[in-house]
Amino acid sequence: MAEKKKIVFILNPISGTHSKKEIPELIEKTLDLGLFDYELRLTEYAGHAAEIAKTCAAEGIDVVVAIGGDGTVNEVARSLTHTGTALGIIPCGSGNGLARHLCLPLDIKKAIQIINAYRVEDFDYGIINDLPFFCTCGMGFDAFISLKFAEAGKRGPITYVENVLKEGLKYQPETYEVIDDQGAKNYKAFLIACANASQYGNNAYIAPGASMKDGEMDVIIMEPFDVLDAPQIAADLFMKTLTNNSKIKTFRTKSLHIHRKGAGAIHYDGDPIMTGEDIDVHIEHLGIKIVTNPEAVEDKSQANFLLNAFSDFFNNINNVREDIGKRGHRIQVINKVLLRKLSQL
Repeated sequence: MAEKKKIVFILNPISGTHSKKEIPELIEKTLDLGLFDYELRLTEYAGHAAEIAKTCAAEGIDVVVAIGGDGTVNEVARSLTHTGTALGIIPCGSGNGLARHLCLPLDIKKAIQIINAYRVEDFDYGIINDLPFFCTCGMGFDAFISLKFAEAGKRGPITYVENVLKEGLKYQPETYEVIDDQGAKNYKAFLIACANASQYGNNAYIAPGASMKDGEMDVIIMEPFDVLDAPQIAADLFMKTLTNNSKIKTFRTKSLHIHRKGAGAIHYDGDPIMTGEDIDVHIEHLGIKIVTNPEAVEDKSQANFLLNAFSDFFNNINNVREDIGKRGHRIQVINKVLLRKLSQL
């Protein structure tokens, strides 16, 4: 009889939007105990998940499973890079960007069944100023909105879009010098995002064509835009059509250096941090092992809800344009209509 695999579940009891009281019992009932010997460890403070995962990797544990949101996944994953220990994910966060990109089920029982199938693959990850990321990193409004989202009293896609609409039209673009292996270019940009995976979370696709195995990141530069462009850009995020938008410039590269005029925020997997004028980003090719879904099917349910809201909005936008004049009133009316539609979800 083959020796059992060793697996450790790391549970962040306070992340995300759902109760996790039932998870220990679901693990006991659903996990293939003929294949795995397991432990469940609870995090007690910020950074604790990373410490637990690092110890597990040093002990030769086969799989460490992050139970929580994108922050918990990042903490666990960054301690498993370039080791023989694979990352497993039971997504319980508000965005679940990496899990959604990998088409992992958001249902806890089904996520455990994926672990039972035990298919492990090697994937890329990124580093921004020595901070690992597995989905996306960025600066400009990208990082600014992460700060706002982190401060919000509630989570989820509606809160995210509300922050984008309320803050986005007031945000002042910055000028960046972007240097890659093709040379240097200057951009006045609303945001610059570097994507290893396709989305931020909540099925908001910043880089619809991104691959986690090609050794490159997708770089997305969003140029300044008019108030009436904002709803289309927001809709494009959820329709996976952002790269077709005239305000978006994209390219792929293995590494990137960015210089800006002053210090400011960046984010890595949605976690914001302040940093200086110079930012370095690069991809580590196939540097992390992840338990994947052998029958991956993309979850489009949340995107469909949001698309219905945007569809209703665009049916009314022409009438709105006829009724509004000055820029300030335009912002107020457009936001009011779209937020009303989103609140109905």
